Amino acid sequence: MQSESIKIIILSPDEKLQDRLNEILSHQQRNILWRKSIDQVKQEMESETFDIFILMSTACKNQMNHCIDVLEQIILKSPSTQALFLVEPQDVEFGLQSLSLGVYQYAKLPISDKELELLIETALERSPIVSTKLPEDFDAKRDRVGNLVGASAKMQRVYRQIYQAAGSEVNILLLGETGTGKDLAAQTIHQLSNRSDAPFLPINLGAIPADLVASELFGHEKGAFTGAVKQSKGIFEKAENGIVFLDEIEAVDEKVQISLLRLIEQKMFRRLGGRQAIENRSRLIASSNENLQVLIDKGFFRKDLYYRLDVFRIIMPPLRENLEDIPLLTQEFIARYNLTYKKNITSVTSDCIQAFQQYDWPGNARELKNVIQRAAIVCDCEEIRLEHLPPRFRATKKVKPVKPTVSFEIGTPLDKVEKEMILQALSVANNNRTQAAITAPRRRRF
Repeated sequence: MQSESIKIIILSPDEKLQDRLNEILSHQQRNILWRKSIDQVKQEMESETFDIFILMSTACKNQMNHCIDVLEQIILKSPSTQALFLVEPQDVEFGLQSLSLGVYQYAKLPISDKELELLIETALERSPIVSTKLPEDFDAKRDRVGNLVGASAKMQRVYRQIYQAAGSEVNILLLGETGTGKDLAAQTIHQLSNRSDAPFLPINLGAIPADLVASELFGHEKGAFTGAVKQSKGIFEKAENGIVFLDEIEAVDEKVQISLLRLIEQKMFRRLGGRQAIENRSRLIASSNENLQVLIDKGFFRKDLYYRLDVFRIIMPPLRENLEDIPLLTQEFIARYNLTYKKNITSVTSDCIQAFQQYDWPGNARELKNVIQRAAIVCDCEEIRLEHLPPRFRATKKVKPVKPTVSFEIGTPLDKVEKEMILQALSVANNNRTQAAITAPRRRRF
């Protein structure tokens, strides 16, 4: 424990937790402040720095979403404060959600004095590590972290979560469509973590035959199966103290899921055909481009493994939701392929950018990268033009014009209706009387 005074702020429905902590930490210098609302806590933390922030889910009854929103703001502005979430059993989902915001840990109530003291001690020990992972200028807008590029609000959120994930040791689940950069996010977490000097070993589980996945992950002994002519180490053993990145986690069958669950829970594994338990010292990052909850409902993915993996979730946004990042990404890829192909491309025409921003990008940033690569190869000048893009971008989309409508109350005199329709026709035709005459209504006799 630290010798200086520990500063703790509490969000709870009453003062019982404050009294309890004063007794638990009686052997320590401490300054414990209690507040009843999350907004009061936010106000206190704007003018004072605390080592620990403890919030109870019982203090957020009927306003849990508001508490989560304010909690996110508090964590962003006070990265050196360790947040602990004490949740009732029915509020565990919010506890899991809070981890993705940067909460250090959550614990289910009831909790013993010994467990609570240990939780506080561990949080204090980890505090310096976590605080150094968030740059002092993090509030400033940035356009890249590691190899990830983008200045949109959604990418700013991803960057912040990556720094928070790098400063922790919990399992991470990266979700997002194909081509959104989940592999780059995993690499960046490794680079920013205290395991950066250890190996980063990615494995695409969807690209490995199902009967070989277990051997690739856990290794095998000689003679474990037909073709196993010698002992082989798996990726978890090779990683040692590094990070293992399991891409397309949804591809593994139930037997492998059980083995992964056992590895996470026991921190041990065995090679196929082996009897000796091997300690797992690596950290786990998993990713998926599927909706795992749907797979759970269909019985294809184990719920208990999902909960073990989904401790800290980062969702990578699709490019169609970050269209403002397209010019920045385009310049990034042009610079890369200028070096690769010894080109001197300096710009992209505005109609190219317009075509990019009207496209849905099913392949996301990876598809954009491939489009720029192709354009760089065929481009023989200093700017990429529409003619250098694949045919799908050169095809003009004919948009059917939307005809304006006018409504009238029943009983409106016909002369008034006709006058208003003519005025509307002139407005649509930009006061071109000839064009307006084509669209203006003619009086009909019934």
